[in-house]
Amino acid sequence: MTSPEAESLPADPAPEEPSQGAPSAAKPAADAPGPADATAPTDAAPTDAAPADPPPRPEERLEKAVRAAEQALIEFEIAVETFRVEVENFSRLHHQKLGPMYTRLDELDAQIAEAKAARTGDAEDLRLAREARARVMPMPGVEELFHGWIDSEGLSPEGASMLNDQPVRPPQRVRPSADARRLYRDLVRKAHPDLAQGEAERTRRDAFIARVNHAYTLGDEEALRALTAEWEAGPASEEQPPSRSEELYARLEWLAERKEMLTLVAKRLEDGAIGSMLRVAQDDPDGLLDQIAEQLLAEVAGRERELAALLE
Repeated sequence: MTSPEAESLPADPAPEEPSQGAPSAAKPAADAPGPADATAPTDAAPTDAAPADPPPRPEERLEKAVRAAEQALIEFEIAVETFRVEVENFSRLHHQKLGPMYTRLDELDAQIAEAKAARTGDAEDLRLAREARARVMPMPGVEELFHGWIDSEGLSPEGASMLNDQPVRPPQRVRPSADARRLYRDLVRKAHPDLAQGEAERTRRDAFIARVNHAYTLGDEEALRALTAEWEAGPASEEQPPSRSEELYARLEWLAERKEMLTLVAKRLEDGAIGSMLRVAQDDPDGLLDQIAEQLLAEVAGRERELAALLE
């Protein structure tokens, strides 16, 4: 499969030119009957014309643009996801077929470096041998294993407790200051949910008091002062709901951002090692794997000959 190509989202449609209206009155014919013939029977159509179609809504063209953009994005997402699955599958095949060969090459490189170091005893050769061996069997550091439970002084009490299956020491209790207790009481008296006049107000007060209780539990006097100022400022004014046009323009903007993000994902897939290989061998990726396997087998044979010569 070829890599997904980005397709631009439909642009915001340009407004249509206003249609020319029908003339207000028909031009009288040259042989139109005069006043004397007004009572004469005629074959004219009834005066009651069919009702005209209602004018289109202002948002109608914008809604069509949004629907078109949504369909284009869906198709692009399908293309990107299809390519991602192909890259993932090819990567798995690459690892299954070639991974053991790469591992064998690393092992041979380590053995060759160790054999050279054993012959020469040179410090630089010894360093290279250690590095080659580390690439074969990487060992995580102690700091990585404990994730901050160890420092220059050794294991922390919490780390030692975890290793010995003992409970971790609970955090030290905090007793709020006198000012914190005063701020807390004042806030509870003002914002208690039982003072609410409606369900929405009770919900707001419940959420606010939960924050007050959390700050008081921590003894955070500054947070209690900030909550006091927030309560005194009153609830934020409710914003006017967006119009239909604003909603549609926001939808178009989101679709464009989503398309841009998917384009970056597709580019990363294309530029990666596996994606590049797929791009080179679009018609026969399995044949490319066979070709690389032959090259690796030749390299393995060469390394084995080199190692055998060093060990003689």
